[in-house]
Amino acid sequence: MTETDVLEALASLPTMAHATLSPAGDRVAFYYDVSGRNELHVLDVASGEHEQVSDGEVPRNARWGLHWSADGEQVYFHLDDDGDEQNDVWAFDLGSGTAEPVVELDGQTALSDVGDDSETLLLGSTRDGQMNVYSHDLPSGETTKLTEYERAAAGAILSPDGDRIAYTTNESEDFDNQDVYVVDADGSNPRNLHVGEDGAESGPADWHDDGTRLLLSDNSEDLGRCGVYDLAADEVTWYADGDGPAPTAEESPVRFLDEDRFLALRVRDAAVVPVVYDLDTGEDEEFDVPEGVTTSVSGEGLLDDGRVPITLTTPDRRPELQAYDLETGATETLVDAEYGPFDREDFADAEYFTFESHDGAEQSSAGSQTESGDGTEIGALLYDSGERPSPLVVNPHGGPRAADYKSFGLYTQFLVSRGYSVLQVNYRGSTGHGKAFVDMLKMDWGGGEQRDIAQATELVSDYDWVDDDRVVVFGGSYGGYSAYCQMTMFPDLYDAGIAWIGLTDLEDMYENTMPHFRTELMEKYLGTPEEHPDLYRERSPVEHAENLSAPLLMVHGVNDRRVPVSQARIFRDRLDELGFEAGEDSAYEYVELGEEGHASSDIDQKVRLFEILDDFLDRRIGTTVESLADD
Repeated sequence: MTETDVLEALASLPTMAHATLSPAGDRVAFYYDVSGRNELHVLDVASGEHEQVSDGEVPRNARWGLHWSADGEQVYFHLDDDGDEQNDVWAFDLGSGTAEPVVELDGQTALSDVGDDSETLLLGSTRDGQMNVYSHDLPSGETTKLTEYERAAAGAILSPDGDRIAYTTNESEDFDNQDVYVVDADGSNPRNLHVGEDGAESGPADWHDDGTRLLLSDNSEDLGRCGVYDLAADEVTWYADGDGPAPTAEESPVRFLDEDRFLALRVRDAAVVPVVYDLDTGEDEEFDVPEGVTTSVSGEGLLDDGRVPITLTTPDRRPELQAYDLETGATETLVDAEYGPFDREDFADAEYFTFESHDGAEQSSAGSQTESGDGTEIGALLYDSGERPSPLVVNPHGGPRAADYKSFGLYTQFLVSRGYSVLQVNYRGSTGHGKAFVDMLKMDWGGGEQRDIAQATELVSDYDWVDDDRVVVFGGSYGGYSAYCQMTMFPDLYDAGIAWIGLTDLEDMYENTMPHFRTELMEKYLGTPEEHPDLYRERSPVEHAENLSAPLLMVHGVNDRRVPVSQARIFRDRLDELGFEAGEDSAYEYVELGEEGHASSDIDQKVRLFEILDDFLDRRIGTTVESLADD
């Protein structure tokens, strides 16, 4: 295979997304791009056969999830304009094989629940500015706004009888707070359940079939925990691993499985495992699955034969759809992973390690720092390409409220296939370690988390098998922000950088991102530019652009509404003002991607990005790997 063939083969590996179980538990709808384009597929669980039911009606980019109609005759999906995320809700009719728009509103609209009456849809929408809860009546086609909050209202779910709605929002003076509310179906009589402590975050996950209990999340005890709220008694029962009410691992609720049990996800050392809790005894049992990331599919909780549908992946194992038997622990593969011309052995596994952060480190705009350990443990994943000496790509995750886990990453394996070892750092602010760890990043973007990334880079660069003259930072979204920060705040560490859909000017980001990102991301972490002008300015990479000392590739989608393309243009213009030259042999390179928003899962667009990245890395750093290209 030629280098081009390898890149296209990697980008074209069929990917399954958003598996969703039907109300009867006998079928699973999912996106799948085995044809070369993302299409809607439906699996018949009994026969094990799945078929493509759409033919170009669904989006090319599989970012947003699916929902079944209550009667199982339709599958709802989201459709936007070339990745701009200003979604409308469409319905695909399985009988006729046709699709039509159901809800068309200005702004971003996200379907959150479908009523059991087959007539009601619950939506989150920015039609009037901020994200609020709406209901849509299918027979009449009318859409009604149910909430009117200054802060985003989200996660709305309907009770089984359709009389009440649960959702989460914040009306308190504590900006970090999130409360669970229950209202009547018409939006009247809102009731704050006051779950957990003030300043903590709570959210609804599922209604019990009896309509009187809510499964919910809460992080009052720092680590996320699961609770069941009894609406009649006004009390909550907490569930956690260990002997006390406080969990020893981060957990999040998924749904009730039946009258007596609910499903949750437990995070430990960058791995995710499902766990089942008994409602009466509180006893819990983890699934017997390989260490990696195993999650339940959307929709109903159980197949019609009582098994749990799950997706399973590890760093070197592509996602598979399986059925898990709660009694025996046995699994059956429902949709196997496709590997194309590759073998599993072609993909690198990940080593998880931790190190102590230097929270008290002092850094200059040129990147010098002094160590001062504070005892904060930071986790990281390292993928060894096997090359000796190996170039290194440092790949900070997005979010920032996210994390890298022990799951298959296409971009990671692409870089490994080109001979690069890959380092991923779960810096302070990442998920999986509790609220206090997340809160360490508040009022400190571009600070402690960037020192965590830089320290991990220094640590791994010192390995005798790593080529410390070929170290690259590459990230997307908040990872792109980190790439800009690393290249301008720690320029001595890197020999090249790639910033993809990244933030460069925080005030411009605040002014031009979507309303719910403005409040729930920018204000929640940094306040407003009016309140903290110095912070917004000092933590913007564009303010340190003069420190750029290694080649930088900037890539951004023109239709991005989360991180507008103005972010890349501002940094490019500043480099021009400073006298930096653009070009393949110059200080920076700049690429805008048409017909693309905030990243894409579309095969053609992945191939295009892979080719851009590979060309830049080959010219600027050099690749030495030959094994895959010679197969």
